[in-house]
Amino acid sequence: MLALVTGASSGIGLQYATVLANDYHCDLLLVSNQKKEIVETAQQLSATYGVQATGLYADLSLTDAAEQLYDYCRTNNLEIDVLINNAGVFFFNEFVETAPARIELMLSLHVVTVTKMCRLFGEDMKRRGSGYILNMSSMSAWMTMPGINVYNATKAYILNFSRSLWYELMPYNVSVTAVCPGAVDTGLYGLNDRLRRVAVSLGVSMTPDRLARKALGKMFKRKKQTVPGAINHIFIPLIKHLPDRLVFTIMKRLKAFQH
Repeated sequence: MLALVTGASSGIGLQYATVLANDYHCDLLLVSNQKKEIVETAQQLSATYGVQATGLYADLSLTDAAEQLYDYCRTNNLEIDVLINNAGVFFFNEFVETAPARIELMLSLHVVTVTKMCRLFGEDMKRRGSGYILNMSSMSAWMTMPGINVYNATKAYILNFSRSLWYELMPYNVSVTAVCPGAVDTGLYGLNDRLRRVAVSLGVSMTPDRLARKALGKMFKRKKQTVPGAINHIFIPLIKHLPDRLVFTIMKRLKAFQH
């Protein structure tokens, strides 16, 4: 089984690649815009887990990135059994204060490239009658929150697109799983180590390894959607209906993260 993982040189993407190699013995095509790191990652995973792993540099924000990657696979006779659309970006900033290039980058990565990847590789999977696709959404898909409005909107797109595509492809034994995590234990939120440990112990935050294992488990069970972490199921109805006064208060707090 061959898995293609985007954004695989670090973070959640690296954990997806590691779990696929260790737990599922998948060969790997790893894609990242970090050229040196993705080659080293592929070499390390191959040596550690005895799988065939190839590291490929690609800028997935380019308009024709999906077509280039698909052509690479066809040229090298690579049939993708598992597609993990993980690559993405994140930032806090007021919309009208954000450089148009950053907005375009997020739209390209989260919407255009993900959609095209599903179209191209999904067609092959449908023809073969087998395949798995995992698309990274977020709990923020249900959230109205200034400062991350483009991020929220793109993740909502991924969620609804994936759920709808699941119905189209499941009759052909091809599943599409939207993964909607809450907070993940990375340095993104600016918390110190003690608070990060507390957040993980309370279940408010999840380690990348645990997220990857839970998400892939649901994907291989062909679930159309998963929200890892029991506590997050409690939060979803709440974040869908935040009072305006609370949103304005949160806006002030978010100023510290804007860059």
